[in-house]
Amino acid sequence: VAAASAVFLVYPIGQGSFSDGMPLGISGTFNFMIVFQAEHNILMHPFHMAGVAGVFGGSLFSAMHGSLVTSSLIRETSEVESVNYGYKFGQEEETYNIVAAHGYFGRLIFQYASFNNSRALHFFLAAWPVVGIWLTSLGVSTMAF
Repeated sequence: VAAASAVFLVYPIGQGSFSDGMPLGISGTFNFMIVFQAEHNILMHPFHMAGVAGVFGGSLFSAMHGSLVTSSLIRETSEVESVNYGYKFGQEEETYNIVAAHGYFGRLIFQYASFNNSRALHFFLAAWPVVGIWLTSLGVSTMAF
């Protein structure tokens, strides 16, 4: 919502015309990005850099999380069946060993870079890219005026 309101409302109002806002469609979006870069040099703005780090960092963190979960699954099936058959949709108990994942990741990076609380970890995975997009929206909004 913040990013859409920044490019569809705040920026056009700040520039004085809704024709300066981002049009719908892929070619209009690319044209908007090129013109925005030419007029404001958004790529060098610290908020844009934080947004890029947020989105790419969120992708990296999610991939690392998936890798750690996959490598620490608790096998509840035989060796001839896939480990995925041990999970039933909606089950209450965890299917992976968070202590093993925490220990491995703590040794891989450093101890305090690892989460030992599943809720805190998933909040971080959700919040990191969102905050990055908010910062990018703030950067676009500051360029409007």
